[in-house]
Amino acid sequence: MQKLNLQVLENDLVKLTPLEEKDFAALYSIASDPNIWKHHPASNRYKKDAFTLFFNNALSSLGAYIIWDKIEQKIIGSSRFNSIPNRDDIVEIGWSFLAVSYWGRKYNLAFKKLMIDYALTKFSDVLFYVDIENIISQKAMVNLGATQVSPCGTQHIPGKRSNTYIYYINKQNWKY
Repeated sequence: MQKLNLQVLENDLVKLTPLEEKDFAALYSIASDPNIWKHHPASNRYKKDAFTLFFNNALSSLGAYIIWDKIEQKIIGSSRFNSIPNRDDIVEIGWSFLAVSYWGRKYNLAFKKLMIDYALTKFSDVLFYVDIENIISQKAMVNLGATQVSPCGTQHIPGKRSNTYIYYINKQNWKY
């Protein structure tokens, strides 16, 4: 994968900063809410041991961001980039979560637009994997203008396999 060299990304609503080890406590205070994970294949991520593994994987990916509410100046979630095996022209955006109090309030769209804009400076396509049972995230993909790929694929989550829809955004069709 091309190296992204993460930089701070921001708009009027959110600021994304590269994930650091010191962010664990603040991020876990959000991720410890089981409601965040109830429609996710790794539904136990609210437990500290499962979240610690998730967090450490995010740190080692070198593609993870902390999402800040710019107005409140507090951490509200996380997301990251991931390479696609054998493809240097595509990047995945995933492992995203927001505090429940930020759901449905334009924050998801705001931070994903920043990440997509940044990714499309280096890659031709951005992919998202969404579990077939996660209707909320599927609607979010539609709101972003992503195209669903059929049929559903599978994605390996440590210890689990799940059926997913693959959504993509192409540089030539990105409208935001």
